[in-house]
Amino acid sequence: MTRIDQVLSQARSRIVMAEARRLLCHLLDRPHAWLAAHGDEVLSEAEALRFVDLVGRRAEGEPIAYLVGCREFYGRSFSVAPGVLIPRPETELLVDLGIARLGTRRASAILDLGTGSGCLGVTLALEIPAARVTATEMSPAALFLAGRNARELKASVRVIESDWFSAVAERNFDLIVANPPYIAENDPHLCHGDLRFEPPQALSSGPDGLDAIRAIIAQARSHLVPGGWLLVEHGFDQAPAVAALLQAAHFDDIEQHRDLAGILRICGGRRTSSAGGA
Repeated sequence: MTRIDQVLSQARSRIVMAEARRLLCHLLDRPHAWLAAHGDEVLSEAEALRFVDLVGRRAEGEPIAYLVGCREFYGRSFSVAPGVLIPRPETELLVDLGIARLGTRRASAILDLGTGSGCLGVTLALEIPAARVTATEMSPAALFLAGRNARELKASVRVIESDWFSAVAERNFDLIVANPPYIAENDPHLCHGDLRFEPPQALSSGPDGLDAIRAIIAQARSHLVPGGWLLVEHGFDQAPAVAALLQAAHFDDIEQHRDLAGILRICGGRRTSSAGGA
């Protein structure tokens, strides 16, 4: 017979205890408080074997989010799965900035480009209930997951298959947000940690990591109403390049914003007139 405290003690030699507890809570479908009070509870043989497997996979670097099938974003639990980018805390800044520009009661049109799990589009739809939100995605796995998260969280989001703007007919968005791939294709970080398990197409974009951002900025202005905003997440060292791209595309009021770690993470610009094209 194997008790909960025994398997956790054994797991400590392979992964950190907080992760071991998270995996066991997931396996047993129990909250952390229950686990702490039931260390002498006996696991079935199947449960013990399953836990050993999860610990081994985590020790090999497989992300916790994939192992438990969910990740919290903006206070809500989003389903995630291999083949779809895992939501990051720093991306929540895009939501904060979007709300700051639109408010929570305005009947506005929002476009989320490359939605992945749907975390941005779904969250904006829930935080701004009057908004009409469209989310685009090319990956079939991500399209399925984004639709599932929208349904589970009861968010009104139109999810469509589109390579950035290719299937987007509307040209009247008040806000466009994007967390595109922005890592350089030969960046050594892609071979380490959680990134080894995430979809490469959602992480890297060209020799300098800016191919997707270039494509988005080049087309975004024609899909915004006058006064509309584009907000783009980028890499830790890409702020000057992204700001220059926004300026070249005739965006005004260009802004840069730091995440909670103090890193310049978001660049944004506003279409204030028809200058420079539609």
